[in-house]
Amino acid sequence: MTAPLFLLAPGDLDAAVPGSEAEVTGAEARHAAAAMRLAPGEEVLLADGTGAYAQGTVVDAAPTLLRVRLERLGHEPDPAPRLVLVQALAKGDRDLMAVQAATELGVDAVVPWEAERSIVRWRGPKAARAHQKWEDTVRAAAKQARRARVPEVRPHLSGIDLACLAGPGEGPAPLVLVLHEEAQHGFDALGPERLTAAEEIVLVVGPEGGISPAELTAAVAAGAVPVRLGSHVLRASTAGPAALAVLQHLLGRW
Repeated sequence: MTAPLFLLAPGDLDAAVPGSEAEVTGAEARHAAAAMRLAPGEEVLLADGTGAYAQGTVVDAAPTLLRVRLERLGHEPDPAPRLVLVQALAKGDRDLMAVQAATELGVDAVVPWEAERSIVRWRGPKAARAHQKWEDTVRAAAKQARRARVPEVRPHLSGIDLACLAGPGEGPAPLVLVLHEEAQHGFDALGPERLTAAEEIVLVVGPEGGISPAELTAAVAAGAVPVRLGSHVLRASTAGPAALAVLQHLLGRW
């Protein structure tokens, strides 16, 4: 079985060298000692969430401090292109299910989207709590998948603000793909050159009621491309992860 992974703060492994020790504190240490009951001599993985990682052996495991002797260090390269999932808010935690699976499948960032037809709404203090829940979900899924990088949870969008993702900004515009059951073409029509040339590929998944005509029109006018994912209509919780799996294959990563 693959050794468990524990997350440190960004930069905590910058000065690490083989033979040195790293300290894990807080909730991660409590989880290691109390829940997993790790003991000296067991192997673990450490990562700082930004790409740096280490393999090491537990020296001491206490509820407040896990000490690890580092044996092998590495750095996960920056992804190219980055994969981003814009996930419409959905009831029954289906949006969180999508975010969790997307993280396990290699997404690099997620964007909560309060679409016009979303039943779930983020308002007032609820917005901050909901955003934190997305961050907690992403962090837990990254640990489960043994990822050295924790995907970013970007600020949430509302309605036709979605179009700003495809519009002009700083640097090259991303390739924005809107999953839509009435699209004329699938992913195969994009061509591998177009996919690999993009710095960022953004997948947009609508809510249970679908993307509104106004949202789709605004996104396409800004440069987004509607694409069809097979012949069936998928749930909000499965469309994004399914599309990510297809992209990972087309990009030659899987």
